[in-house]
Amino acid sequence: MGRKEHSMKEKELRKGHIIDAAERVFFSKGFENASMDNVAKEAGFTKKTIYMYFSSKEQIYFEIMIRGYRLLIAKLENNFKEKKQVNALDELRTIFLSFYQFSQECAPYFKAIMEYETKDCDQYTGVEDAAIHECYELGEQIFSYLSKSLDRGKEEGSVRKELDSEKTAMILWAFTVGVFNTRERKKDYLKVYHNVSPEDFVTDSFHMMMHLIGVKGEI
Repeated sequence: MGRKEHSMKEKELRKGHIIDAAERVFFSKGFENASMDNVAKEAGFTKKTIYMYFSSKEQIYFEIMIRGYRLLIAKLENNFKEKKQVNALDELRTIFLSFYQFSQECAPYFKAIMEYETKDCDQYTGVEDAAIHECYELGEQIFSYLSKSLDRGKEEGSVRKELDSEKTAMILWAFTVGVFNTRERKKDYLKVYHNVSPEDFVTDSFHMMMHLIGVKGEI
């Protein structure tokens, strides 16, 4: 390995080490309460060294979200491979189930993504364009699962043909984000005032979503 290659590898290892440390800090303290000083201490570096690799706390946050998106996509891919999807409804169930499993098994990453999805883009002015673009690209991969399933449903005659698959995929994603945010933030309210468990709320939301896009509500 040449000197240049060794230097690049060392840089990537240090960046990964910093992100690992930031995850521990952000996940335990919360992003808003954490500081770059906290990250530097956890990583065992000076704050000056941290800034050599990342321009801001928000920049590191995006790197963590990128990890989360990759885990979610891996979950989707694995679930699609494990069981053959007989029809579009099976595919949509698998996608929604993957979201739910990800929210349970990778809760800190799920929370990071949900917070990103519900914040204004202007709040991430210190983030490099490459990281933002990668998040967008990974999000598009998720949309592609939804849009392809919707296309299949229209071909099968189970999804309303007048729906634009790409726009509907974006709406379904927004719907899903809202459902999971409500489940997490309002779980006590759902139980006490409506006698609805968070799990039933998610399941009922999925059935309603399917009813709205299905032909005569039959899907």
